[in-house]
Amino acid sequence: MSPRIEEPPRNGHESVGATTAEAATAVAVETPDAPNAGEPELRPGRSWQGVRALLVRLHFYAGVFVAPFLLVAALTGLAYAFAPQLDQLVYGDQLRVEQVGDKPRPLAEQIAAARDAHPEGSLASVLTPPGPEDTTRVVLSVPELGEKQRTVFVDPYTAKVQGELTTSWGSTPLTTWLGDLHKNLHLGETGRLYAEVAASWLWVIVVGGLVLWLGRSRGQRAKSVRGVLLPDRAARGVRRTRSRHAATGVWLALGLLFLSATGLTWSKYAGERFGQLLDAVKGHAPELDTTLPGAAPAAGGEGGEHAGHGAAHETSSADPAGFDAALTVARKAGLGGKVEVTPPADSSGAWAVAQKDNEWPVHYDQVAVDISKGEVTSRSRWADYPLLAKLSKLGVQGHMGALFGIVNQIVLAGIALGLTAVTIWGYRMWWQRRPTRDDRKAVLGKAPARGTWRRLPLPVLILGIPAVAALGWALPVLGVTLLGFLVADVAIGLVRRLRTA
Repeated sequence: MSPRIEEPPRNGHESVGATTAEAATAVAVETPDAPNAGEPELRPGRSWQGVRALLVRLHFYAGVFVAPFLLVAALTGLAYAFAPQLDQLVYGDQLRVEQVGDKPRPLAEQIAAARDAHPEGSLASVLTPPGPEDTTRVVLSVPELGEKQRTVFVDPYTAKVQGELTTSWGSTPLTTWLGDLHKNLHLGETGRLYAEVAASWLWVIVVGGLVLWLGRSRGQRAKSVRGVLLPDRAARGVRRTRSRHAATGVWLALGLLFLSATGLTWSKYAGERFGQLLDAVKGHAPELDTTLPGAAPAAGGEGGEHAGHGAAHETSSADPAGFDAALTVARKAGLGGKVEVTPPADSSGAWAVAQKDNEWPVHYDQVAVDISKGEVTSRSRWADYPLLAKLSKLGVQGHMGALFGIVNQIVLAGIALGLTAVTIWGYRMWWQRRPTRDDRKAVLGKAPARGTWRRLPLPVLILGIPAVAALGWALPVLGVTLLGFLVADVAIGLVRRLRTA
């Protein structure tokens, strides 16, 4: 590690040392100061301090280049977290009944009212109201809408149609718009890369920052619990900014790691790797067998937890009374709460009834019903899901703010606001570290010194290179962007050597 070199105060700020141990957590963009002009740079041998120096350099560049992606993800995620409340504000007339009645009408009457108002398309599914103040959703597959559906909202007590919306996988237009904004910035598949870059690097930045902050060197603030978790009120200038940045990052660490992991599971490239892992360990959620006993399986028949949404098969001939019959059998089988009833694609299929309770404790049981016999032919239980499938399902709901209701939303909002603050403090540190003396003026602080890999212990190099390669395979976007950092770093080094020569 280079020696600690103090400079005179700069523009009223306290003097800042040149140690690499002053890195912070989360998205730090601080930089160690360069040695005094004319003083030769020391190149100590291999030691574990080289690992710390490498972390500082990685933390710095990841913060500088990835922090903008994290900032966008935080702000768009903040908006999406409160989509349910925004839906109630914008679509309250469709989502809520005018007056709660004593007893809901049969589904057949509600479906008939919806089809009278909207005879177009085919009947895809029906979602029962999640609460007494909510409307029934009759979902229609309309060819011109593509993968989207037309959802008709019906008052379950009066069978009065209260409106219709073009929905996507059960989400309102507003929630769909906010979800696409967070997922891909409305740029399609190309835009998804921004979110995967953020998710791929977020855990690296958090873990690296924690190691740097918890392992501060002698002469810095005492390694007490308070010194780790709370900002240093006595500090000034860049030290104050750093303590705020780091302490806030510590509080956010678990939440950020959770968002990084869950975001990667449904990203484009890392998500494919996760899917391969589920295939290898047979960790997928069990699919519901909707083939009637003794009947040949229908090609392209529905199955699994998403059966019914966006279904392209023709079900307009389904008897509305069948929905009541299927629901009655499912209720007797123990399926309570909000459920989705999906008619079969043809005569060889059974009716599917699936629970849709996303709030803890979740309910995701499904049954296949033969309404002609009034019996359950197949069942998929939440308790039978493999552990990875359960963790993935719960992680997605927690990431979306649905798992614990309003508490989940508030926690997500706090994480998003905290990440925004940490990012701004990181860039502020970079600016505060700029040289301001007349002979060394600069717009921003200097980046950490190059060549830190030469100081790594040989065991770290021998084990680290294949580990990084494996990590790059598992998280392709992380691997490609890290390779880009290395190529740019080597190119900059070559240019500087040529200039020196």
